[in-house]
Order: sequence, then C-alpha cells, then structure tokens
Amino acid sequence: MASISLKAPLSGVVVPLEQVPDPVFSQKMVGDGASIDPIDALLVAPCDGKVTQLHKAHHAVTLTTADGIEVMMHIGLDTVNLKGEGFTPKVAEGATVSTGDPLLGFDADYLATHAKSLLTQVLVTNMERVAGIRPATGLVQAGRDLFLGIETAAGDAAEAESSGKTASSEAILIPNPTGLHARPAAVLANLAKRFQSRVLLRRGEDEANAKSVVSIMGLEVSLNDKVVVIATGPDADEAIAAIAPELAAGLGDEGTAPAPAPATTEPDPAAAPPPRPRSDDPTLLLGVAASPGLGVGRVFQLRRDELQVTELAAGEPRVETRALEDAIEHAKNELEALQAELHAKADPAKAAIFAAHQELLQDPDLMDIADSAIAKGKSAAFAWQRAYATHAERLAGLKNEVMAGRAADLRDVGRRVLGILTGQPVQEPEIPQGAILIAEDLSPSDTAKLDPAMVFGFATVGGGATSHVAILARSLDIPAVAGIEPRALELDDGQDVILDGGKGQLRIDPDPAEVERILTLKHRMAQRKQADLAAAHEPAITTDGHRAEVVANIGGLDDARASLPLGGEGVGLLRSEFLYLERQTAPTEDEQTSIYAEIATALEGRPLLIRTLDVGGDKPLPYLPMPREENPFLGIRGVRIGLDKPEILRTQVRAILRASATPRARLRMMFPMIATIDEIRAVKGLIDEERARVADAGEVEVGIMVEVPSTAVMARQFAKEVAFFSVGTNDLTQYTLAMDRGHPKLGAKADALNPAVLQLIKQTCDGAHAEGKWVGVCGGVASDPQAVPILVGLGVDELSVSVPVIPTVKAAVRERSLAGCRTLADQALACDTAAEVRALVASDD
Repeated sequence: MASISLKAPLSGVVVPLEQVPDPVFSQKMVGDGASIDPIDALLVAPCDGKVTQLHKAHHAVTLTTADGIEVMMHIGLDTVNLKGEGFTPKVAEGATVSTGDPLLGFDADYLATHAKSLLTQVLVTNMERVAGIRPATGLVQAGRDLFLGIETAAGDAAEAESSGKTASSEAILIPNPTGLHARPAAVLANLAKRFQSRVLLRRGEDEANAKSVVSIMGLEVSLNDKVVVIATGPDADEAIAAIAPELAAGLGDEGTAPAPAPATTEPDPAAAPPPRPRSDDPTLLLGVAASPGLGVGRVFQLRRDELQVTELAAGEPRVETRALEDAIEHAKNELEALQAELHAKADPAKAAIFAAHQELLQDPDLMDIADSAIAKGKSAAFAWQRAYATHAERLAGLKNEVMAGRAADLRDVGRRVLGILTGQPVQEPEIPQGAILIAEDLSPSDTAKLDPAMVFGFATVGGGATSHVAILARSLDIPAVAGIEPRALELDDGQDVILDGGKGQLRIDPDPAEVERILTLKHRMAQRKQADLAAAHEPAITTDGHRAEVVANIGGLDDARASLPLGGEGVGLLRSEFLYLERQTAPTEDEQTSIYAEIATALEGRPLLIRTLDVGGDKPLPYLPMPREENPFLGIRGVRIGLDKPEILRTQVRAILRASATPRARLRMMFPMIATIDEIRAVKGLIDEERARVADAGEVEVGIMVEVPSTAVMARQFAKEVAFFSVGTNDLTQYTLAMDRGHPKLGAKADALNPAVLQLIKQTCDGAHAEGKWVGVCGGVASDPQAVPILVGLGVDELSVSVPVIPTVKAAVRERSLAGCRTLADQALACDTAAEVRALVASDD
C-alpha cells in the first residue's frame, strides 16, 4: 500500500462530492474525490503524471500517475454542451506534466452565464486501485495546498482479461447529442462493471475499456457514431443483452430518449400509434393533402419489389470495399447528370433535392456501418443494404415530420447504389395515360420523372405534406394525397377514381355525373387560373377601393425570385430555418448577412419580413442541444430558445441589422412564439444592445407572431410594444383547439376557420388598429381562397401566402367589396363550426 498526495488544481473552497447538484458526480458514478468552487480560472496539475485524455470539448482532462491512478478533472456542470467555447487548453494529450503545470484555462464569466455551475470535480476514476481517499476541507490554494490524500490498494487490482466466450452486439448508432461525455460514460462504466466479463467499446479500429470512464471518454464517441460492444467471459451474452439496448437508448442522457424501463407483462397502450382516419363511406378514402388539385383517372398500382440480397458469396473485404466505392461513385455521376438536366430545365428546386442526395452518398456514417459489416465477412451489397436501411428506419421513427420524411430520400439513394452493386437497376414501369398512381411510397427519383400529361395524380400510404415527394408534386402541379388509408393498395388497376389533393381524399368508382361535374370544375379552374395569372401584377383592391397587401411565404432566395413574376408584393415570412437546418454548425453572422442582403436585393425595394429562428425540442439542431421534452409544443421553443441561449439569437439579430444597410432594403424582423409582455420586452432590450454594436444599421420594423391565445387576447397591450403582428394560424389553431394538426384523427378538425380561431384573429386586428399598427396573416389559411374574404372582413391588412397561389389570392380580394367581406366575417363569427363557415363562403360564391 502506498500514499499519493494531490495538490489543489484550483484555488477555491472544497465542496464534498455528495453536495454537487448532479447525481452522476454526487453518487460517485464517475469516481470518488471532491469538488472545488473556484476563485481563479487556471486549472493546474495536482500531481506528476501523463495527460492520458483531453476531452475534445476541453472541459475535462485526465492525468495518470506513475502508480496507474487516473485523476480526472471536470470543470463545471453540463459544460460539455459549450463545445469548447470558453476553454483554452494549455497541454496536449500525451504530454508529461509536473505538479503545478498549467492544464486548462477558462473564461469564468462566460461559464458562469452559460453553464449550470462552475463547480469543478477532481475524481479518481479507477477506484479498484484505491483503498481510501481523504479530501481536504475549507479554502485551498492551487498548486500548494493538499486536496486529496489517496491510499492505493495492495497488489495489482487491474482487471485481468477474462477467458471464455466472446459475444458482440450489432452496430449501435449513438443518440447522445454531445456524445459519450462524463455522464453517459459513467452510466455505461457502472453497467459494464456488473459483469465478470471483459467489456470493450469499439468504434472502427479504436476500442476502449467499457468499465473505465476515462477510457470511454478517450474514445471521443460523438453523436451518430457507430459502435459495437464486445464482451469476453463467462457472462458475455448477458453483458451484451444488458448493455446494448441501454447504449442505443442514450444511457438516460439529457436530450436523448431515456433508458428503457424494465419490461412488463402488459403492453403499453400509449406506445401504439394512433389509428389512421377512416371514412364511414366505403367509397371514400382519407389521407393528408400533399399537393392541391383534382385528378380524374384510373388506378395504377405502382409496386417495386425490394432487391433480395443474401449474405453469401462475399469476397475479400478489400475487394468488397472497392466494389462499394465504385458503385457509390457511379451513383454520384448519375445524380450529377440528373441535377444538371433539371438545372437546364430551369428547375432549381428539384435540382437541389438531387444535390442533397449526393450529400447523402458522402455521409461517413453510412460507410462506417457498411465497412463494419464488410469487415465481418459480409458482401458489399448486403453491407450497404443494412447501412441505408438502418439509417432510414431511424429517420422514419423521428417525431419531426420533416426529418422523418427524409427517410424516403435515403432509401431512394440506397436503392440506386444497391441496383448498381447487384446489376439490377430499378426498372421504370410503363404508366398509362390518365393514371392515378397508388403506391406504398414514392421516392423523389420516381416523382421527378412523372409526366403530368400521363399521371393525373397519386396517393401514397407513407409520406407527408412536407416530404420531398410532396414538394416535387407541387412543383409539377400534380395533385397528390399522402398518408392514404392502406386499403388503397387493394384497389384494382383500371378502377375509376377521383383524387382531391386539396382535401386529401380519394373517391372510388364515382358515378358518371360526378365525373362530369369534376371535369367541368377542372376546366373552369384552369380558365380561372389563367385569368388570375394574367392579372397577377394588378393590386389586390376590393370593389369599393380597399387594398390588401399580398406577399409571399418563402424559404430562400429562389422562392423570392419566383414570387415576383406572380405578382408578389414582397415577403411576409422568410422562414430563416433554412439557414440552420441540415448542417453541423450554426451559420455565421457574415453568412446570414449575405443571404438576407441577396434576398432584399432580389425584391427590388419590396418589404422582406424575416422570422427569427423557430426550433424546439421537436426539431432540435445538432449544434444547439436541447433536452427532450414530454410536450415540446408547450416547452422551450421559438423565442424562448433565443432568450435561453442568446448567442444564436444575437448573431441573427446583428446579421439582420447589417443587411438592413443594403441599398433599397426594407427589412422587418419578427419573433415567434411570443406569449408574454416580458418576452417581447426582453427581445427589444437585446435588439437595442446589438444595434449599438452595428454602426451602419438601417431602419428595421420589429413585430411578433401571434400564435398563442394569450397574445391575441392581449393584442392591444402588445401593440404598444411592436410595429406589427403576423398571425400564425397553424399554431394558433393548434393551441386554441388543443389539437395537434399532425394527428391523423384530429388533423382534419384543426381548421383555422373554426369560429374560436376567427374570434382571436378579430381581437388581434382590433387591438392592433386601436394603436395604429397593422396585422398580417402568414399561416396556411391565408392561402385558402375560401378564407380570404373572411380575413379581409376581420381587418387583416396583409396576406402572406405560398408563392404559387399569389395570383389566386389577389383575385379573391378583387371579387368583393370591403363591406361585403365585413358582413361575411360577422356571419362567420356567429357560426358554430368550421364546416358552417366554409358552407357560408361556398353558398355565397
């Protein structure tokens, strides 16, 4: 037995580990030792040793003494989320240091405002080598005072490699937003220590002792890394069975799904997905509106057989790897050719989708899974199919509809490569003219090749309104329904149907009179569409001289440019999320300034309203870790994120202010999910602070989204704080009716023309106008021609709509008088249901 003395690595007050407000440390899951509440900001070596681990976030460092004692120093709580910001390493991994040598510097002020606590933990992580620990008390001075006295255990307590059976898990995708940092590493190590077997965590060619927190952290496992658990010993199978599912579930780490509870004999009814909506009419199938329009035609069932790939006949791993690399390169060339063809047809939106497909082929995670399987003796085809299927299943299971919809993109890319590998390219079916396609799902490649002259519409069992397939359908002007009832797959080829993409319905075997009515209606709609387009550049003025501004909802520069030929009078909603999504780091201030300025320039003096970043627990960003919430729609989202983590919001505000100096720019700034006066006042204070830092900022109007009832009810008070309101009817409807608009049974009932929602819009307009402020509507209802006269009658000044319907909405305003719109609005407010409101408008046509 020997004694080791650790000097204080920081000056400060010693705090017993049991008092640290983090159970991973207080329950000594990482190791035993003590904590320091620091009064300086330079971490020094507490003993002689070697730097065996320096975390990539620079918040933790480990020294190993000559006696093999591992001493980990962890600065602050939850500081891994800062991703290195505020830390300055003074040593490199592998360096030999002496007592008192500098290890890490940190910005105490920054950590104090961005981390949970500055408490710094000093821990012995391999306690099997230690017989006892004696922490100091009171105030200690760095490099001078004793901090921990350690008595090492007699003999060699190092773990001997177990003999016996070896078992390994399947490849596991790490779900932890910040990887396996100290907290999940401690949970994993404690779990592994329950078993006699030697347990390793392997990523590629690197591996770590799964019973050692330091070893796990030294592996630097990140979000979405692929790892395998390997156990050797008498209870190897039991170890894998216990550890693998916990690791896949996130080890209970914040921001991941909680570790699963012990299984029960009773099934959990809440785990079953809600049933799809079903019509009481056997001739009517229901789904979700994906692309508006009417299609009259005959069923054509589009079925693709999945390529069957066996594990047999694998060659040498290097040969299989080369075959996979060649197939991927071939697929990239095909996608580049398709992208170039679409660019040549002046269709950048579709071209961008296939550019994204090329990015998917470069995803290192896919190759990691495939390489792992090839290394185990699998063929390139089998390994690739497993890789893309694993990723696609994970995406499809996400709650975020947009991200889940990208599973189809991944399967599309995966099948393309698999077809090349197996010599079985996807065969294009011969689709008859007048077809209404029915499919389990369509890939973006399938959809992009559809000819509107041949295909009059399609319905898919899978997908949603935000999928790339739906986006392509709208760009091709093909009516489409997503999420159709599965019995659609049982319809016979050639069966007569009517597809209503706007209502999300498929009518089976309609009578001839109904078909004739729909064809006549389609002809009238086509004529009207041409007339609306011809008058697109005329202002939207009612017959008695009242003007409503009609502007566009956009998601980028291409949309802004596309809105101008259709008569768009500016932008009423720029969804700035397009700058933040599908990337690993936040957009820089310069990057944002540039794109905002480009859009403002393209609008040639027309207004540009930018909504600040609107994300939440349901659609998190990889570089903005957020805890998973039980109900993300009532949690930290919208402006609350910006106020909770202000650096991203401050950067965006500065970028908008800088872009406002662009010649002829007319910028407006709008904040989402404002629910209280305190929130908007906090935002205004932040804007004032950033304006003082931007020398050449122009005038920028500041407004808020009206998305929650509290804002509408207090509209007059809010109007004293801001220049304008924009009503987000999608969320306002959801919060007013307590109905998730994405719910398969409730979605159809979450109608923004419900009288309760209309009452709140009316209150918003009245409150704003009393203070001389204007009101826009940027939610989906503004694009609904039936709703336009009601909204104008309620007092809405601006309608911000999807780009293709700008001419239609302007025409709808011109058809009526303001007096008639007000009468219609009063009648709508007196209705009992949304159906009555819609019937009111329809009967008035």
